[in-house]
Amino acid sequence: MTTHRRRWLVGGVLFAALLVAIGSFALAEAPRTSPALAPVTIESRPISSFDNRNPSQTRFGALEFRGGLALTSNDRAFGGISSIHIESDGVRFVAVTDNGSWLRGRIAYQDGKPAGIADAEMAPLLGPDGKPLAARGWYDAESLAELDGAFYVGIERVEQIVRFDYRRDGLLARGQPIAVPPDFKTFVKNKSLECLTSPPAGSPLAGSLIVVAERSLDAAGNHRSFLIKGNHVERFSVTHSDDFDVTDCTILASADLLLLERRYSPARGVAMRIRRVPLGLIKPGAQVDGKTLIEADLAYQIDNMEGIAVHRNAQGETVITLVSDDNFSIIQRNLLLQFTLVGE
Repeated sequence: MTTHRRRWLVGGVLFAALLVAIGSFALAEAPRTSPALAPVTIESRPISSFDNRNPSQTRFGALEFRGGLALTSNDRAFGGISSIHIESDGVRFVAVTDNGSWLRGRIAYQDGKPAGIADAEMAPLLGPDGKPLAARGWYDAESLAELDGAFYVGIERVEQIVRFDYRRDGLLARGQPIAVPPDFKTFVKNKSLECLTSPPAGSPLAGSLIVVAERSLDAAGNHRSFLIKGNHVERFSVTHSDDFDVTDCTILASADLLLLERRYSPARGVAMRIRRVPLGLIKPGAQVDGKTLIEADLAYQIDNMEGIAVHRNAQGETVITLVSDDNFSIIQRNLLLQFTLVGE
């Protein structure tokens, strides 16, 4: 093994160990929730290359790297970005954070690359009574999906999905918990509601919420997965492979499911992966799998990657946006990375 390769491996292992330790601590401490709807200033440092060893490389698997940002703020509530929704204009975004907060703003672009974050504001996720959900212990918001104009947020700590009439009330929307399968009570703690999305109109699964558990596995060792439509629930599974956990998901315009995944092990360090699963394979009782679009470890500009979203730009390209969760840790980063899907 070369000295250069050994340096990356040792650094990755040490970082991974700290990531797990700090992540566990972050779950135990009181959430840094934004107290009210308020503007927040976010500083951005551009990331011009994805490969730390070869800055000129732009193609990675099926993706082309466009650019990225490392995000920081003096606002104590900022951080822990767990899931993101990009509006159709590719500029406006809405995200949720570990501490039970909304984060929204605009991505500023220069020459088609992310250049900064503007007009950012944060607010607590509110319950039916208008009080922050975090005040009742309902934080650890990990997933976000839009269905019929409403936003649905998966809250891992309590295994609940909460519906917000965002298009009507914005960040002041009051959340209403929806009925969830009793199976949710058997999820592994802190290993559950990371993937939440909804198929597009016209799809056979339109009107449903798709849920894939992070690492709550079935008897065969695969990700337990659900189709929820009102009070009707169907179950399927997603193949668990190479020790990757599911951290988020989204739907392509072609109606394929994209799974964002993360792996940690003391021997291999931290890595991320994106898998593409044909939506047509998802049926009650099915076990589905998909091809890998990209896989990257700490030799690349990644962190604790937890959020994924897609949009089409003015050129008709499919743009994939990834965000990371820094666990409110000084040794981790809030990243926003953008790629285009080649050949889509």
